[in-house]
Amino acid sequence: MCRYGVSVSRGWLPWVKMMTDPRGVAHRPYPPPPGPWVMAQTWHDLLFAHWPLPVEELRRRVPPQLNLDTFDGSAWVGVVPFRMSGIRPRHLPAVPWLSAFLELNVRTYVTVGGLSGVYFFSLDAANPVAVALARAIFKLPYFRARMRLDRRDGGVLYTSRRTHAGAPRAELRAWYRPTGAAFSAIAGSLEWWLTERYCLYTVDRRGRVVRTHIHHPAWRLQPAEAAFELDTMAASHALRLAPTEPLLHFARRQDVVVWSPGRLSN
Repeated sequence: MCRYGVSVSRGWLPWVKMMTDPRGVAHRPYPPPPGPWVMAQTWHDLLFAHWPLPVEELRRRVPPQLNLDTFDGSAWVGVVPFRMSGIRPRHLPAVPWLSAFLELNVRTYVTVGGLSGVYFFSLDAANPVAVALARAIFKLPYFRARMRLDRRDGGVLYTSRRTHAGAPRAELRAWYRPTGAAFSAIAGSLEWWLTERYCLYTVDRRGRVVRTHIHHPAWRLQPAEAAFELDTMAASHALRLAPTEPLLHFARRQDVVVWSPGRLSN
């Protein structure tokens, strides 16, 4: 048993190395939480598409219990499509029909108690069982969607249409690909600020903040290009994106571990 309660087996080696090598946590802005993580997963072919928004625009859309995080006076919204695989509870193997599916996030950035993190407006996913489990366990706003990823012209053609009953309609049809070499963002840079986030935040029905810790290696980002044929993801949350080109980054793969969610004291 290692420092964070991970048993060593062939399937766990990437995550065991991540948590036992001291260099694996040095990039974090704050240490991992004590106790064992409960879930592992891998993200593939991920696009970060970010737009700056005025703080007052976002303040109306984010629960007041969460402090907006800003960079040089601007808040930011991200639309993030990717593919997930290898989703598994600690010590258990991945289940083929549940462990791999597409996911698409709309997110912004907040702080609570001095810990910076991500606030999700929505997380669309192509697996209805995973959606139900994530809504029940992690209290995150997951929605069912019909989604597809195709390889085209050296990149990814990603399509998604939300099908969740009672949820605002939202669609994405975008093509994207990396355009340069992978790099690690410099601490304090905008790229680092947007991506090196290790808490997920939500607010439950009683108004209590729920924090979920995660961990992963430092992002290996690539500059990217994208063509958005259709994108109503942010608009479905009454967010008006500026008519400017988004800041784009691509990541080929990221290994992630997740802790159990915890409610914070008021």
